[in-house]
Amino acid sequence: MHSQNPIFIPGPTNMPEDLRRAVDIPTIDHRSPEFGKILHPALDGVKQVLKSRDAQIFLFPSTGTGGWETAITNTLSPGDKVLAARNGMFSHRWIDMCQRHNLDVTIIETPWGEGIPAARMEEILTADKGHEIRVVLATHNETATGVKSDIAAVRRALDAAGHPALLFVDGVSSIGSMDFRMDEWGVDIAVTGSQKGFMLPPGLAIVGFSPKAMAAIESARLPRTFFDIRDMATGYARNGYPYTPPVGLINGLYHSTQRLLAEGIENVFARHHRIASGVRAAVDAWGMQLCALRPELYSDSVSAIRVPEGFDANQFVSIALEKYGIAFGTGLGEVAGKVWRIGHLGSLTDAMALSGLSVAEMVMADMGMAVKPGSGVAAAQEVYRQSAATLAQKAA
Repeated sequence: MHSQNPIFIPGPTNMPEDLRRAVDIPTIDHRSPEFGKILHPALDGVKQVLKSRDAQIFLFPSTGTGGWETAITNTLSPGDKVLAARNGMFSHRWIDMCQRHNLDVTIIETPWGEGIPAARMEEILTADKGHEIRVVLATHNETATGVKSDIAAVRRALDAAGHPALLFVDGVSSIGSMDFRMDEWGVDIAVTGSQKGFMLPPGLAIVGFSPKAMAAIESARLPRTFFDIRDMATGYARNGYPYTPPVGLINGLYHSTQRLLAEGIENVFARHHRIASGVRAAVDAWGMQLCALRPELYSDSVSAIRVPEGFDANQFVSIALEKYGIAFGTGLGEVAGKVWRIGHLGSLTDAMALSGLSVAEMVMADMGMAVKPGSGVAAAQEVYRQSAATLAQKAA
């Protein structure tokens, strides 16, 4: 893969040069006041991206998986009941983590390509008269299938059932790219990472706790040491950490949040929607189908594209990388070999997206797929041209 080519995996994403430089800083004393000048602005920036006034933000040297573990170990005890839908690889992995922590998980098996069945969740929560379910898990954007679920609908299900369970949301591939409203949706813990919408290298688990989630900490009995947010909060109060922090990544996070907020967070969401719309127009022009089953489920950060019968999606990804130096994502779990994924999130423009679509068409031609070269690119170009004209009219 040529280092100048953009990547089209759904994370880690392309890094803007200013953020790469922000991570590459000289060593400082992380127990000095200088670290606090980096840490606290980064925490405040994340809070704004989450659209929250009251959340407490915690940054761990980890990934989104560590964020999941932070959420459950700081709020739950062995044997506690959890409700979750399994509709893709990442919802499956969070469920698996809960089971390994001896939690009692009620699983709503959901076809891959569907979103979270909020109505079924409401039925289960309503039937739980003793309020034994402590937490509802929800994956906002299932990266394996390109499916966006309606978190507001999950909150309405909880409210309609009159249920006090906490709502934990995996926003790893949505936060910083797609609309996320922590306070408005009543999210109690939001989990994300540094390597997707924040356009940084992997290495930070970013977790927001609501006041309700903070209140659950003292009664939780699952073991926690590295991910204990009580220790982290104590460190923050002294402008420090309970252990050595990843100073460069935290500095990068501060600059990333400032970059997103300077663009305007709603403009960030609109850019992602525009680029995703062009990709979806290309898929339609190719005569192919997305893994996501309906338009309201379409993700604005990643599309999982089904290959025609008789073709291997893994071969598609291999040819793109080996012959043209472009990285696409492979299918995972139940859709392995059946879909290839194009990430369209983070530092991406219309022109960059068109380069990925053009390479995809070359690979399709190489594999003998019945696709007219240029058809998808032309469809995406039309979307982007119309969007550019609309933006120009608004600016006039």
